[in-house]
Amino acid sequence: MDDRLPTHLWVSAHIRTADSQGVTMTVVRKGDPSRGTVILKINRLDRTFSVLVQTREADGERLFWARGTGADPVPEADADAYIARQLRYDPDVWVIEVEDRQGRHWFDGPVR
Repeated sequence: MDDRLPTHLWVSAHIRTADSQGVTMTVVRKGDPSRGTVILKINRLDRTFSVLVQTREADGERLFWARGTGADPVPEADADAYIARQLRYDPDVWVIEVEDRQGRHWFDGPVR
């Protein structure tokens, strides 16, 4: 049995934590409330963005974030195009925009 938190609770907890530290997070798109995958759109507040995609190791337990748009920040149009492509494959995806000048994602797990 999978004992992970439902996605909506996991996202809500991270939004509250970031908010308490002065970081704005916005749910741009709600996906499946129980098991939807999360995509993070990192807004660096300088007109550049990064997209991180929630991924799990083969064992299904360890979470990490894949760089959907590469290592370097991209224009918003490129970030949005990447997200739109992902939504065509998985309509249950959550999209969360994080506003952080340092490009931090505020969620559990390393970026690879």
